[in-house]
Amino acid sequence: MTHTHPALAPFPVVIEFDIGWSDMDSFDHVSNLEYFRYFQDARLNYIARTGWLDTKRELGLGPILKSTSATYRKPLKYPDHVWVGVRAADVQVDRVTFEHKLVSRSWDAVACEGLATVVSYDYRSECKTALPERVRKVIEELEASIK
Repeated sequence: MTHTHPALAPFPVVIEFDIGWSDMDSFDHVSNLEYFRYFQDARLNYIARTGWLDTKRELGLGPILKSTSATYRKPLKYPDHVWVGVRAADVQVDRVTFEHKLVSRSWDAVACEGLATVVSYDYRSECKTALPERVRKVIEELEASIK
């Protein structure tokens, strides 16, 4: 994969967005809620590649968000184009912590970084469960692809 910025080189999944006028808030910059949407869209792209959404449909074993955070480095404004990288920073028996990095074309720099912990959840029993082995394997393959 060709990355658009050196800061995204360690990320196996990178997606891009154009900043929309409606992403702005009354303080004349992109709303903090939008950053979380950008992270979520990138994370779901990653998760879809692992087949984790398929295991939810087939077996009831899917992802559920436990926590999320963001550290804002530079304000985003319309118009701009951003790239969001996501990688599995830590994989445990029943959860994955994803790291996100958002790079702005206008700034030519990282504008925001974030973390999200996603738990493997059994939607039928309504309790956490071990990460499906086939999902774990694809995560390992994705992460190895950038090393």
